Amino acid sequence: MAQGQVDPKNIPDDGLTTRQRRQLPITAIHTGHGKGKSTAAFGMALRAWNQGLNIGVFQFVKSAKWKVGEETVFKRLGELHADTGEGGPVQWHKMGEGWSWSRKKGSDEDHARDAAEGWAEIKRRLLAEEHDFYVLDEFTYPIKWGWVDAADVADTLANRPGRQHVVITGRDADPKLIDVADLVTEMTKVKHPMDVGRKGQKGIEW
Repeated sequence: MAQGQVDPKNIPDDGLTTRQRRQLPITAIHTGHGKGKSTAAFGMALRAWNQGLNIGVFQFVKSAKWKVGEETVFKRLGELHADTGEGGPVQWHKMGEGWSWSRKKGSDEDHARDAAEGWAEIKRRLLAEEHDFYVLDEFTYPIKWGWVDAADVADTLANRPGRQHVVITGRDADPKLIDVADLVTEMTKVKHPMDVGRKGQKGIEW
């Protein structure tokens, strides 16, 4: 079968045309214990930016002190859009940098409250169709820890309006998320330099 073609046996009897199916929103999950979950999500976001989509990135675990390479690049791409109209607008929100999390270490109760508030804001944006493409980076963890209700997330994603794409990253994705997702990729670790004591490197980890 040629690359990009759909097996005729798998074409759904949904009354939609090929063009209409191509416009359906995608829910993608990158999970598993292998490296590359966030990297793959940001690669998708880069394609979306190039198509002029409005990008919203929301990081649930990384510290405000950790400047990941993608953050710098996407903020510059947002500036490029503002200056020239090329690509699409970009918003980047993460822990301790103007988002809902505390800038100081807190108790589990504090983190749980802040994560719930963060999800409530994303939910509001989904209902208002504020972005075209969302990256919810490391969002599986507050769900796994019980800070965000998986059933609420799954229901919100399944019933969101418009053509908003959502990509979620993190280990141990909840089965409820898997059920509502259209695209699920599990990254499997075979080898990792850190297994033999090597430290993270510029250009590789950040």
